Amino acid sequence: MIQDVLTDAEARMAKAMDALKRDLGSIRTGRASPSLVERLTVDYYGTQTPLNQMAGISVPESRLLVIQPWDQGSIGIIEKAIQKSELGLTPTNDGQVIRISIPALTEERRKQLVKLVHGHVEEGKVAVRNVRRDAVSQVRELMSEKQISEDDERRAEHQVDDLTKKFVEEADKIGKSKEHDVLEV
Repeated sequence: MIQDVLTDAEARMAKAMDALKRDLGSIRTGRASPSLVERLTVDYYGTQTPLNQMAGISVPESRLLVIQPWDQGSIGIIEKAIQKSELGLTPTNDGQVIRISIPALTEERRKQLVKLVHGHVEEGKVAVRNVRRDAVSQVRELMSEKQISEDDERRAEHQVDDLTKKFVEEADKIGKSKEHDVLEV
């Protein structure tokens, strides 16, 4: 019973870290990366569709993204979606593909992005702590139903706390890595 609670908590904390990595992947650094635009949604025939389901995204150079739509008629709406996004990028198209040149980041913009990274990391930590809270309440519920002893409860709570500490440290590590990428000139 306790092992089930711990296994579930660990799986949910790992999913929170995956979500954090995905969120941080969409934050722009000085280099081009398909993850910048792949989750961008485009209004495609009345349906919000992720860009990676409408086009091939490639990085031929370190500061250039190339988007090749599978439906040539969607170039205009993809271009508008990129312009409306908070990425601050200007796409150009030649009728076949959309090219996005990634300009170098200013010092001020780097500081803004670092704050954004810190915000995402904190959201990840909050998600891990919420999983911890749920796991501890499940353990206490097992104790109140007399399915486990008080010693088992204390031991399980310590295990949940250790798990939480491990994932919070991982979130910090992921955040530091992304912060380094953003500040790298």
